[in-house]
Amino acid sequence: MTSQALPAAREVVDFWREAGPSRWFAKSDAFDAEFLSRFSDAHQAAARGELDHWTDDAEGTLALLVLLDQLPRNAWRNNPHMLATDGLALAVAKKALAAGFDQQFEKELRPFFYLPFMHSEVLAEQERSVELNAALDANTQRFAVLHRDIVARFGRFPHRNRMLGRSSTAEEQKFLDEGGFAG
Repeated sequence: MTSQALPAAREVVDFWREAGPSRWFAKSDAFDAEFLSRFSDAHQAAARGELDHWTDDAEGTLALLVLLDQLPRNAWRNNPHMLATDGLALAVAKKALAAGFDQQFEKELRPFFYLPFMHSEVLAEQERSVELNAALDANTQRFAVLHRDIVARFGRFPHRNRMLGRSSTAEEQKFLDEGGFAG
């Protein structure tokens, strides 16, 4: 049982929409703390499958994707837990696309249906990310191509190696030493 009542899907979406692009991808300890404080219990419930019914509509699905894919990246930066629900997020994203839920939102929010593909270390998912993001702005597409190219080159994201206790190959280490990609 959670310590507080879980939010409605609309509360998650409204919070995310109000945060906006200036806070979505910027590192901010204050924003990360607020995000975690408000939605930690909902994230845990989503991770346990208790919010799977949210995938019945577009708004619930977007809320679930924010909880499974975005909250961990803000709340547990540089900790393996930030990747723990990536598989769940990808499954939700695939179901959402099959239902056309991404098209029910403005272009500004559509990337959150596509980011689980971009976060995958599976090349086919990266190719799908590039395809999906092509309809969005040039900057989003640039990041999709960058992610895809890294996975195509290394078969994974080298910047995750240390966090996940993986050894880097000499080529990966050179890539990282030369600036690589931090994620």
